[in-house]
Amino acid sequence: MSPKPYEIRAHFDRDTIMIYQAYNASIAKPAIQAQTFVSPFSFNRMTWIKPSFLWLMERSNWGQKKNQEYILGIRIKRTAWEKALSKAILTSPKKRVYQSGEEWRKKFKQAEVYVQWDPERSIRGNSLNYSSIQVGVSRHLIQDYVNDWIVEIIDYTPLVRKLHKLCKQGDYSKAKKQLPKEKLYPLPIDINAIIGGSL
Repeated sequence: MSPKPYEIRAHFDRDTIMIYQAYNASIAKPAIQAQTFVSPFSFNRMTWIKPSFLWLMERSNWGQKKNQEYILGIRIKRTAWEKALSKAILTSPKKRVYQSGEEWRKKFKQAEVYVQWDPERSIRGNSLNYSSIQVGVSRHLIQDYVNDWIVEIIDYTPLVRKLHKLCKQGDYSKAKKQLPKEKLYPLPIDINAIIGGSL
């Protein structure tokens, strides 16, 4: 069965879900050591988390973009993930979610969590016909993210460099076998409706 346009696909287990972020060495190395984010990580600005490994590869150009050289896999509690999504507001007033643009504007001004859907990517970087979720955690929840959500931080940088080398060599089949295993995330129906997910 083909993926639906708006579905969360992720690497997860019973209690946790893996999300990905890209940082420079000054933020990533202390985070790996501390197993959470510490200074100079900013606690006063929004941070975006993504459960799609390949979407972050597209965003960071496989860790080649400036200040995105380190790829972190951050295992967070599923309870925190779902609570955050239950508070989310879409970054645009989708008719399938909001009754009016005015309703969306009022909610957007007060939002603590933002959700954006963008085309998922193949290992070659091509846009696919279904979307990947990006979740913006506002400065109001950053402390919760850092102190309560995170279970483990894994340095994916060596794997990313290996996969990037294979892709540059055209060995996509070998690279694809080593990607994190992502599957459909079973989101509760009420939260799915809040974020505009496909039924």
